[in-house]
Amino acid sequence: MSAISIGRLRGGFCVYWDGPDGKRRRYQLEARTRAAAEAEGRDRYLRETGTPEGLTISAIWTSYIDHLGAKPTATTMRHTGKAVLETFGQLRPDQITIKDCRDYLRKRIADGRKVGTVHTELGHLRSATRWAAKLRLIDQAPHIELPPKPDSDVRPMSDAQIRALIDGCGAPHIRLAVVLLLATGARVGAVLDLTWQRVDFERGVIDLRLPDGLTRKGRAVVPMNRMARAALESAYQARLTDHVVEWAGERIKSIRKGYSAALTRAKLTDVNIHQIRHSVAVRMLAGGQSIEAVAQYLGHSNTAITYKTYARFLPEHLADAAEILNFDDLRKVK
Repeated sequence: MSAISIGRLRGGFCVYWDGPDGKRRRYQLEARTRAAAEAEGRDRYLRETGTPEGLTISAIWTSYIDHLGAKPTATTMRHTGKAVLETFGQLRPDQITIKDCRDYLRKRIADGRKVGTVHTELGHLRSATRWAAKLRLIDQAPHIELPPKPDSDVRPMSDAQIRALIDGCGAPHIRLAVVLLLATGARVGAVLDLTWQRVDFERGVIDLRLPDGLTRKGRAVVPMNRMARAALESAYQARLTDHVVEWAGERIKSIRKGYSAALTRAKLTDVNIHQIRHSVAVRMLAGGQSIEAVAQYLGHSNTAITYKTYARFLPEHLADAAEILNFDDLRKVK
């Protein structure tokens, strides 16, 4: 938190900052380590600088982002906060009602936003207020009503589309990223985060997990298939950085432009990059893999997520059950 500083006072730690009147505020802390003092100092700052009536959503939102640090959710909340804080920013948590949440949903839908987007925005509001309640910065978190999260409308890609996409990749690093997305079913962030240290050619596995656990999204350890091994071995010989997907000796943080160019060359439209992950899951299920195996491969912590998202693409798995419901032969029974 940039507003505060941690110092030493009477053999321990203290937190201090400059108030709006220009005078320095300083408070002794109970913490006995620097890390504990940083956390306690932030809490003390929030308590001391809150309005007499309590902290506003704007203050809580900013502090929660700071608490998240380098986690991807912090970056996302800087974007979702633009809309959320416009409506809720000046309110205290205890002032928020279910009607406010429903009014917000209607307003955002009227503005052309999808229900899924609003679900994410209000979900961030819920997370921030629950965090504040957990730290006892507020008495209790308000009930934030979320709209039902819609089923994904992303369709799996056909084999012809996948082949065209691979062939449409111009730059080597774009092709490598797409091949890894297809071979692992990972999210694009996991592929771009992948380092050579987590690629084990001897065991034939790719560890997509981050060692510091910065992301909430599940990441798996997956076997290295023939396609992935060929691409990785070629890239390993030409490596210039610790990251697997690189270009000109620099780590790649986004393949948006390269992926878009590949779609243009492949003459594909409306093929979102996340569609690759869906295609991988559906292909595995169609090949006879169990829901449990697919869930583990995708890094899902709960197989219910896999069922909800992908089972609808495979109505044929209920074919035997459907046969039981043939009632047209009942007239033959005497």
